[in-house]
Amino acid sequence: MESELPDIYCPFPQRMNPHVAHVREHLDSWTRNTGLVHRDSARDRFEQADFGAFVGMVYPTADSENLDLVADWFVWLFLVDDQLDDGHLGRSPDRVRSVVEVMRSVVEGGARPAAEGLPAAVVALVDLWERTVPAAAPRWRRRFTYHLMTYLTTATTWEAGNRAAGVVPAEATYIEKRRHTGAIHVCMDLIEIVAGIEAPESIHNDPRFITALEASCNVVCWANDVYSYEKEQVLGEIHNLVHLVRHHRGYGKQESLDHVCAEIATETERFLTAEAELLAAYPQLDWMLEPYLDGMRSWMRGNLDWSRQTPRYNPADVSQYKEPEQYLEATVLGVPQD
Repeated sequence: MESELPDIYCPFPQRMNPHVAHVREHLDSWTRNTGLVHRDSARDRFEQADFGAFVGMVYPTADSENLDLVADWFVWLFLVDDQLDDGHLGRSPDRVRSVVEVMRSVVEGGARPAAEGLPAAVVALVDLWERTVPAAAPRWRRRFTYHLMTYLTTATTWEAGNRAAGVVPAEATYIEKRRHTGAIHVCMDLIEIVAGIEAPESIHNDPRFITALEASCNVVCWANDVYSYEKEQVLGEIHNLVHLVRHHRGYGKQESLDHVCAEIATETERFLTAEAELLAAYPQLDWMLEPYLDGMRSWMRGNLDWSRQTPRYNPADVSQYKEPEQYLEATVLGVPQD
């Protein structure tokens, strides 16, 4: 019997950035120039996903230049994630680490390796880093570097290790790691770049801000798990909250979906409470807090809207291929897939 996706509670309005048509054209040329997407099957799948619409939904107020930048980050994160989740590489922790170390040299060492022979993901990362970081505040740069490297190291090798060892993580462990494996902290950091603001450390360390950020990140990640569940079942992916609820609680599929969607609603309410408390506590910082919190709201709403319309999470998107490697680009991470 087919399971129905429950309605996911989201009290925020739908919005779309006016520069989406331009960013679609930009992404087409940027992915070709960096070598991230060039094979026909990968190009078709990339275009169908419509990442330009996604970035327009989650950053509806960005100007054209910043929208191009965050769109490039999105595509980079998504394509690296595909390699680690869908391909054989994601089951080989040692091979993941070797690729990540090259990226670390760019991010932490400021190195600009010779482009010749480099994996496309490293070539693209060099470009992204040079366009994002030099003008950013040192505190933002440190935070962004930490979140990016946590995604690339701890999170990705943790997943690869689980797959290799056949380990099914506990729900609580998964929930904590999920905010890193989904690179959502990286995306939330980019709100400051898009909005042209710099939140002081006192705000980042405030429990109410921490709660709002954590709750919004959970909403985005868990909604993604709901929409990608069927596709990930086809791929045998265990890192999905719906799957873990079924596994650990013994629920049926529909009951598991309903449970996760109810938890998303709870997290949304937790965000709203923390948001109100934060704005009440710092009325003098409304000029900075409002766009930051608005960015979190846009992420929760936009991610939901895009997930409902993109074919990326349709099981048929991957089941038409005998192997995921038919739609993945081996050159992205520069590691043979077999």
